[in-house]
Amino acid sequence: MKRNDQTVEAINKLLQHATPTEFATLKRSLLADTRKGVKEALARTERRIAAEERETMRLEALYDFDKALCHSCVLGLDEVGRGPLAGPLAVGGVVLDLESRIAGLNDSKQIPEDKRAQIAEEIKQTARAWTVQYVAPEEIDAQGMSACLRKAFSAAIKAIEEQGIAFDAILLDGNPLRLDEREHNVVKGDSKSASIAAASIIAKVDRDARMRALALEYPAYAFDQNKGYASESHIAAIKSQGLCPIHRKSFCSGFLQDSLF
Repeated sequence: MKRNDQTVEAINKLLQHATPTEFATLKRSLLADTRKGVKEALARTERRIAAEERETMRLEALYDFDKALCHSCVLGLDEVGRGPLAGPLAVGGVVLDLESRIAGLNDSKQIPEDKRAQIAEEIKQTARAWTVQYVAPEEIDAQGMSACLRKAFSAAIKAIEEQGIAFDAILLDGNPLRLDEREHNVVKGDSKSASIAAASIIAKVDRDARMRALALEYPAYAFDQNKGYASESHIAAIKSQGLCPIHRKSFCSGFLQDSLF
């Protein structure tokens, strides 16, 4: 059968999942086909393959960054929940298998929420080690954020070591904390390092789940929606209801006319 004897629908199906090599062959055989639907299908497939190639290059760059900084094993660390008015601070730690690939791995903020949990589960299933460490709101009020960040990152390092993993480098998103001689600080690390990106994802997914559970205890604040951050509705709830036990009091004083703590 000549290629142009096939229906547009049949050609679309052939192109839908074609690999780059398959597409090159199909494209040559379809160049003479003048049907609008075929030309649109070819253009659409060309865009898909180009996007997939860009994504592969982006993902490889994340892993290459980590490989360049260590001999055999790297621990990535990232925090989630530094700025909210309520809920804990969370720090994720991940030691990836740098020879395998997790599709879609990226800065957690760049991943749609409906895909984040799936990627987090794959990280946990395939990583050599992982942990999420928390610091409670009352500790943040008592000790301040800087001390709590140091505490949480140190706890994550210890938790990974207790899993029997020896690592050459610790990649830490953001500013230096000087926690360990192996520490490397990476500005915007969750978009540069595979291990930091993985840590950001598991910390984000775990903390979001915790905030959804806390929303059942304190429904007036809609923590399932705002995750403790200063949304307009959250601030309005604080002003009308006052604070609940998981609010960071030191973060909320500006929203209260009278001190409630």
